[in-house]
Amino acid sequence: MTASTCLKHPLFLRARSVSIVLFVMVVLGVVTRPIEAPAWQVVKARQPEMNLQAIEGALGQGLIVGVLGGFRAVMADFLWIRTNTIWERRDRVKLDAMVRLVTTLDPRPEFFWINGARMIAYDVPNWRIQEEGGYTDVPESRQQALDHEQAEQAFAMLATAREFHPNKAKLYLETGQIYLNRLKDTANAAKWFLLASQQPDAPYFAARIYGELLRREGKNAEAYDFLKQLHNDLPDDPYAQKPIILDRIRELEQELKIPVWQRFQPKDAVQHQPTEASLEQKVRTLEQAHSHDHTH
Repeated sequence: MTASTCLKHPLFLRARSVSIVLFVMVVLGVVTRPIEAPAWQVVKARQPEMNLQAIEGALGQGLIVGVLGGFRAVMADFLWIRTNTIWERRDRVKLDAMVRLVTTLDPRPEFFWINGARMIAYDVPNWRIQEEGGYTDVPESRQQALDHEQAEQAFAMLATAREFHPNKAKLYLETGQIYLNRLKDTANAAKWFLLASQQPDAPYFAARIYGELLRREGKNAEAYDFLKQLHNDLPDDPYAQKPIILDRIRELEQELKIPVWQRFQPKDAVQHQPTEASLEQKVRTLEQAHSHDHTH
């Protein structure tokens, strides 16, 4: 067997490929050794609780993002589990840092953004009020201040989330719900429910709630016009709840004292409304009714 034949033999070609791969791995190992130790210290949990300061410091230098590569999603999932442990311990400082870390590592899941915002907007103010003496001792003004402070942090997080997911109705709805449920601010809540209803994946209820919030604000005429247009625009889908919308329209007509002849007529009702009978048809109908009475 000649030397050229040996060089073309499958076993030699395979051995050469393996050798090249091993050589590249050795070179990469030597090159990456200066950052291997700090990276491993970040990824490895040397204590039962992750060293957040080390993680954040490394993240600020772009170390984790660069080293983890395709493992960022796995790391984010792992850190979210740790986030829940921190949440159970009511450690709000570490909770805030961990939520920001998780969403930075993997901003794709809406779950991280939404649940992180909920923890910050709903749970943390409760913890802070309890730390200051509880709801019975902390003045109402102070409670509201804490609610607004934490809500603003949640709003900032959701604003960042919308940079990654600009057309996701859930993120607009979450802001609206914080305004509505935590801050009792129906005016701002209405704005966000309207924005949510305008997104491509908006659920049907977003627009219905917007109409209801207009009513709570005393904007009955505006709510009436909006709900009429909404009823006409919605498809004949059971989930669209068009009968409920029609009921609210009728309630508004009573409150606004809309004359009967000016009241809303759904498109489908207008399309199926029978045409007025001619004079001959009316006479024939009366004659039939008259003859029917005589036979009985």
